[in-house]
Amino acid sequence: MPDYRNDPTLPAPAFPGSHLVLDDDYVFASGLAAADIQGGETVIGDVGEETRWIMRQLQRLLEAADCRLDDVVRVDVHLADLDEIDIMNAAYVEFFEEDRYPARTCTESPKLFGDSRVEITLMARRPTPRND
Repeated sequence: MPDYRNDPTLPAPAFPGSHLVLDDDYVFASGLAAADIQGGETVIGDVGEETRWIMRQLQRLLEAADCRLDDVVRVDVHLADLDEIDIMNAAYVEFFEEDRYPARTCTESPKLFGDSRVEITLMARRPTPRND
C-alpha cells in the first residue's frame, strides 16, 4: 500500500497532493520550486541557484525515504524560459555521476509558482534490501 508523506520543513502542498509517495518499488516526488523552500525566495530569478536549491531539497527528501540521487530514474524539469536550459543543465549535472543521468523531460512552463524559474519533480527506484 502506498505511503503518502509530507515533509514538515516544507509548507503543506497548495494542491491536493503529497510531497512524496512511496510504494514497494519507487519514490515519487511532487514538483518543487524555489518558492516552495524556506529561504528559496533569495535565489528566485537565478536559474542555476534555483536548480541547486531544489536539487538539494530533493536530495534531502530522498534520504528521508532511504534513497539517494543515484536511485533516481526519471526527472521532469519545467523552466519558465527554455532559453535558460544551458544554465539549468550546468547546475543539474553537479548532482549526478557523469554518464549515469536519469531519463528526463524538460519543458517550458512560463507560469511557475511564486515567480520561480525552475520546477523539478522526480521518481527514484527504492533500493532492494540485501540479505547478506
